[in-house]
Amino acid sequence: MADKKPNLLVIEDDEGLQAQLKWAYDDFNVVIAGDRDSAIAALRSEAPAVVTLDLGLPPDPDGTSEGFAVLDAIMALKPDTKVIVASGHGARESALQAIDRGAYDFYQKPVDIDQLGLIVRRAFALHLIEQENRRLLARSGEEKTVLGRLITAAPEMVKVARTIERVARTSVSVMLLGASGTGKELLAKGLHDASDRAGGPFVAINCAAIPENLLESELFGHERGAFTGAVKTTEGKIESAHGGTLFLDEVGDIPLPLQVKLLRFLQERTIERIGGRKAIAVDTRIVCATHQNLEAMITEGTFREDLFYRLAEIVVRIPGLAERHGDAVLLAKTFLKRFAREMNPAVTGFAPDALAAIDAHEWPGNVRELENRVKRAVIMADGKLVSADDLDFAGDAQEDAEVLNLKAAREQSDRRVIRHALARSEGNISNTAKLLGISRPTLYDLLKQYDLQT
Repeated sequence: MADKKPNLLVIEDDEGLQAQLKWAYDDFNVVIAGDRDSAIAALRSEAPAVVTLDLGLPPDPDGTSEGFAVLDAIMALKPDTKVIVASGHGARESALQAIDRGAYDFYQKPVDIDQLGLIVRRAFALHLIEQENRRLLARSGEEKTVLGRLITAAPEMVKVARTIERVARTSVSVMLLGASGTGKELLAKGLHDASDRAGGPFVAINCAAIPENLLESELFGHERGAFTGAVKTTEGKIESAHGGTLFLDEVGDIPLPLQVKLLRFLQERTIERIGGRKAIAVDTRIVCATHQNLEAMITEGTFREDLFYRLAEIVVRIPGLAERHGDAVLLAKTFLKRFAREMNPAVTGFAPDALAAIDAHEWPGNVRELENRVKRAVIMADGKLVSADDLDFAGDAQEDAEVLNLKAAREQSDRRVIRHALARSEGNISNTAKLLGISRPTLYDLLKQYDLQT
């Protein structure tokens, strides 16, 4: 049985152009509508993934008011629809306004059938990828996660997770290097859960958040009366993690005198509490993380070289969110679902301008910044869909709009679709080309043209 053709809704009142478009797209089930009522009826009955829309519809064929009314109705009824609007020469403002109101792309009249066909097929490819993302997010289980809880579709992050899984069952010390907010503690917990120590405790401590004069007590514990205020004997974090894993975040902030004591523990696997005289054997695996350049600190004399090599038997570098193509949108939808359930159940998803802004943003604060923006947006949103304004991206979107032209819009769309396809295919070129509906040589040309790394 042949696969069912995807539905393409063409909203156009010119009967000659209707026939031309229907003939040109024989690989789609083309549904024709000539006015607002028939367009909305077709949207409800056929649920097309992609719509081409002439803004000049009756009763305002020489203007745009009726076309914008149809666009607004589509975005309200089925916001995931990719709407491609037609604009005449010199109607750049109308095209920009349409994109601002949720349109996916635009094309100029008179129509170039081949050029419009490329835009339509890109739109279908992007819709398919977003649909797959929604399906994965809706399902529970490991298909949307690695290391049990890390949500990612990016080959860069999958590779990190696979490395951690391979070293988890060994006894080697692991150092996680990455910028703030990249999920180092989540990866450390994943390593613990995948190890033979999963039944033991996982203890985390941020060495940068504790004053130097208290850090030694936090790590090694103290005996009663060891110092003023030590009213009882207290275990340190290393001892608390006996049989499990201790995660030392921001290990570069440990002062030199304490580095010596930590090195001794790693060599002898015993500790002495502050004020104590008895060596206590402790079976604790150390996993550490930092965003600092420890090699440079070794050169400067602020971090011990021997401790570095003890802690960094395996070094895992964690990519920033901007390097994890496709993950920002995937994570944003996960955060939205969680925060909406907790704080604002009326919110059901993101508006198209919000998704575009999330995908385009560089995310200097990484996953933590994304999580905070989505939480704020869910709280601030008035309607069902979170907008770019709710995410505090309105200024960025306006700046992009000022430099937008037809070529730039199409290139931006190409880049976005290819990045999503690469993420969904885990970097596999053949699968990416199939997903995009193009040949491998064409995909290689596009990767080279847009300087996209696989």
